[in-house]
Amino acid sequence: MKQTKRALRLLLGLFMLAPAWLQAQPTSPPPPPSALTLEQCLQYALQNQPVLRQARLDEETNEATIRIGLAGWLPQVGLNATGQHYFQLPYTVFPNAEGVNVPRQIGLRNTSTVGLAATQALYNNDVRLALRTARPSRQFYQQNTVGVRIDVVTDVSKAFYDVLLSQRQLDVLGEDIVRLQRSLKDARARYEAGIVDKTDYKQAEILLNNSVAARKQAQEAIKAKSAYLRELMGLSGQQPLTLQYDTLRLMQDAAVDTAVALDPANRIELQQLQTQKALQAAQISYYRWGFLPSLSAFGNYNAAFLSNEISTLYNQRLPNSYAGLQLSLPIFQGLRRLQNLRRERLTDQRLDQDILATRNRINTEFEQALASYKGYYADYLIGQRNLALSKEVYSVVDLQYREGIKTYLDVIVAQTTLRTAQLNYYSALFQVLSSKVDLLRAQGNLPTGF
Repeated sequence: MKQTKRALRLLLGLFMLAPAWLQAQPTSPPPPPSALTLEQCLQYALQNQPVLRQARLDEETNEATIRIGLAGWLPQVGLNATGQHYFQLPYTVFPNAEGVNVPRQIGLRNTSTVGLAATQALYNNDVRLALRTARPSRQFYQQNTVGVRIDVVTDVSKAFYDVLLSQRQLDVLGEDIVRLQRSLKDARARYEAGIVDKTDYKQAEILLNNSVAARKQAQEAIKAKSAYLRELMGLSGQQPLTLQYDTLRLMQDAAVDTAVALDPANRIELQQLQTQKALQAAQISYYRWGFLPSLSAFGNYNAAFLSNEISTLYNQRLPNSYAGLQLSLPIFQGLRRLQNLRRERLTDQRLDQDILATRNRINTEFEQALASYKGYYADYLIGQRNLALSKEVYSVVDLQYREGIKTYLDVIVAQTTLRTAQLNYYSALFQVLSSKVDLLRAQGNLPTGF
């Protein structure tokens, strides 16, 4: 029976500790789907990226700071209690009947006071500053979160395209290896039949070895780039990552309207500077009106207890209460307020220069992103045409080689041209997609609502 009671107590203790134990465990992000599209990668990253989570925590921390500052407008109520015992009563001098001052002990040995005090700020420059900065401060941290979201979408999108590029390069090298293996087999058969010398199949073997080495490099590059994408998504390194995409949709997404005019006001960097200007204006106003007095109302209620015996100390209550207004006026502070005001105005002028420099930088970024996109898009269109031509040329040359019209050197050139065209095409396609991300970000039109 005793063992049963002990077991029940232990089980009850585990149930009581379970909620605390579960709360203490670190929350790990949920596993992603088996195959991820770009949109799914962005959704996962926007929910689980540590930097974005930190930005949201910064918003909550700032909200708590705002509420702390605004608490100064609410009544401040406090309770004070004191108790003391006199070993020797204090002396007070009183004149006697002859007019001679005689020291005498007065009072009771035990005293206790319980007081309730309340103050209400009617005007105070510090709490006025907290009120004026609440809205722009909240807006600044919200804009900071938006900026982090833009960074996450940009980095994840470009890393996604980078992994896809390496995967397509690996596919191209795999197709090239299949062609080279077939060419090596044909060249060896022709050499053994005495039709050609051994240089043909030796050259085929050299090309095959080079393609195998390039495929190994592409495989390792995919691992490294996938690890970087997992990091940007907030995905642990142990979880597998499989990407899913539609080539036709990627080709459609490569196009973007390049006639859209640049509006610097769309950029989050400029919006943040404008919010900093609002915060700086509140600081300037704080020091400008710093000469005004602080006014507050107060009220106190005290209950005094007096007795020579501790046992009867609280038998009789002697209350008193009062209310009033308190005015505090700074008269001279060593010109500190004026110097603080001058400093904040200079900081405001510096923000104006930051805004001007940011506008110039935004314009430069836009021009660079637009030029880069147009250049890559032209390469993409040419690469698309070259790929179709190289496939046609290789088919004709390979057929002519089998019929003995072309030499093996012509086949090698056609194979090399085809592989180069394939690699260039996919490289241009994904470079266009990455440059499109940069262009949309430079315009301030990069979508982040996934």
